[in-house]
Amino acid sequence: MHNTVKKLLDIENNIKIYLEKFNIKNNPKTIAVSKTFKIEKILPLIEHGHLDFGENKVQEAVEKWTEIKKSHSSIKLHMIGKLQTNKVKFAVQLFDYIHSVDNEKLARKIALEQSKINKKVKIFLQVNIGDENQKSGINKSEVEQLVSVCKEVGLNVVGLMCIPPINVDPENYFSEMNKLKKDLDLAELSMGMSSDYLKAVKHLSTYIRVGSSIFGQRT
Repeated sequence: MHNTVKKLLDIENNIKIYLEKFNIKNNPKTIAVSKTFKIEKILPLIEHGHLDFGENKVQEAVEKWTEIKKSHSSIKLHMIGKLQTNKVKFAVQLFDYIHSVDNEKLARKIALEQSKINKKVKIFLQVNIGDENQKSGINKSEVEQLVSVCKEVGLNVVGLMCIPPINVDPENYFSEMNKLKKDLDLAELSMGMSSDYLKAVKHLSTYIRVGSSIFGQRT
């Protein structure tokens, strides 16, 4: 068994044990964050049958995944990085999910581009849950308004995404995100990375985004 596959299975097993231990009903999916890694490093996971992969640069993803997705139609590609409006056209063509929508201009651009090719991308709204000036994401007090705009322009908003502040226990932020998701009656939560995914699934994250724990450190 290839090392990356073993690491993925270890993560999924850790989650299973944790959920059983605390009797939590949750079945999160693992997005293997493959950004910066060459396709040779990713192929063992594809051959294993893993379906969810995350990239944060549109150009890199187009070069890496366009051919692979033609031959592996069940793969789901997740845009997890900041999306510039001038890259939306290419993102909509390739990605199945966009996790980083945080403003009306971007939402309207996605709606326009997907209508041209008759495709519905699944959308997460990125929430700046820690109110950090340097981070992307919409303030939690403005999320409801953005959900309304997205629905108005025909976007399929499935859930919320966050990246909590580093070097702080993320548990309160994850709890807050779960409450916000319920208040807005959304289905999905994209939160939790290599360092904190178990705490995220405790608060019912449905997609965790794991890179280094699967692929190792980027060189």
